[in-house]
Amino acid sequence: MDKSFYLQLFGYGASALIAVSLMMSSVKRLRIINLCGASAFATYGMLIHAYPVAVLNSVIVCVNIFHLRRMLQAQEFYQLLEVRPHSDFLAHFLKFYDADIKRILPDFIFAPRENQMAVFILRDCTPVGVFLAEPETKEKYRTLLDFVIPQYRNLHIGRFLFIENAEIFRKRGMKEIVIRPRTREFGAYLWEVGFEPLCARRDVFRIWVAG
Repeated sequence: MDKSFYLQLFGYGASALIAVSLMMSSVKRLRIINLCGASAFATYGMLIHAYPVAVLNSVIVCVNIFHLRRMLQAQEFYQLLEVRPHSDFLAHFLKFYDADIKRILPDFIFAPRENQMAVFILRDCTPVGVFLAEPETKEKYRTLLDFVIPQYRNLHIGRFLFIENAEIFRKRGMKEIVIRPRTREFGAYLWEVGFEPLCARRDVFRIWVAG
């Protein structure tokens, strides 16, 4: 195979990165993957002596770096807000994101009861996630929903809720939270947050929140 074949292959790879970046729901991931794609395209342009392509993608690289620096330097303020299970706003939030919730948890049905726990995760006073649970025993709660809107799905929010702010659970006398992941990816996320599998099948995870 000659050199031109490998150059074309490299160009196709750069195009694929650009295309994949546009499919990202997370703005940060979009910027990072787009940066890699634009860098590859700039290199490709230099290699084939298509200098306008190289210059344009070099500019895109600089734009992505600029925005990524701003995102990394920006301070994000998270806080928790516990609400009544029968809260109208909670019902509205769940209805608005119903399609995304059903995609992750197709069996989820919102049936509020007074003994349930409902907590919003706020980012700069904007609700970006919700946690719903109900007691199995006095000290053990079963997770009904652990949902974060697509652009904020990362380990930080999980650790913020279950590790940094475990006191919100302890105030209710809770010691253990259990959750059934619907996908392998969600199980991996729970493991990274600090949950542990209850059995080899890894279909149930738990985390201890007792002080």
